[in-house]
Amino acid sequence: MGLVLAIETSTRLCSVALGRDGALLAERNEEGEGFIHAERLHVLAEEVMQEAGVGFAALNAVAVGIGPGSYTGLRIGLSAAKGYAHALGCPLIGVGTLEVLAAALQTTGTDPAPGVVRHPMIDARRMEVFTAAFTAHGRPVAAPEPRVLDPEWAQGLGAAVVFGDGADKAAALWSGTEGVVHVPGIRPWARALLGVAEERLRTGAVDDLAYLVPLYGKEAGVTKPRT
Repeated sequence: MGLVLAIETSTRLCSVALGRDGALLAERNEEGEGFIHAERLHVLAEEVMQEAGVGFAALNAVAVGIGPGSYTGLRIGLSAAKGYAHALGCPLIGVGTLEVLAAALQTTGTDPAPGVVRHPMIDARRMEVFTAAFTAHGRPVAAPEPRVLDPEWAQGLGAAVVFGDGADKAAALWSGTEGVVHVPGIRPWARALLGVAEERLRTGAVDDLAYLVPLYGKEAGVTKPRT
């Protein structure tokens, strides 16, 4: 399958990982109060390559999380991934960040509720999240959508596992909702993206460099200036 550089910048986490044939060679994860991606992404990429002792020219593919998530973070991550792929002439692989989160839960090696539907959640500010239903094996069964975190909707989930920074901000809601298991601290680590990307590379399911775009999840809240 080869050497894959994975980049995830959809949330406040700036995450980069390097893997080869299913083995993690190096990774860096940094998260601040604000978004540090513009300052740190390329630095972290250089660090993982140096730690692994390989040059960028050895890469067989570049993978990137495409959201939903932060507008700024997604633009920075996808621009960097496209730049690497174009310069190196290697394939580009875009993976939805909710799928990365689902894979991240699996990498913890624990299953809090076997066979139960998963709901990875990305913070969409205020009391909104981006989410979608996934099988217990990490396969999506619905398209991502924004949702308001309210008790009525939470109770309608039935038996479910919720995780991600969107779920973490509503811990009190889950503690009072029967059937819902909240797993805190799960993030879309680039190391989880590696496994998905390597399978895509193996099957040839790569993306068009020119046409891959971020999955923002909803329209930007832009207002017109007063005249």
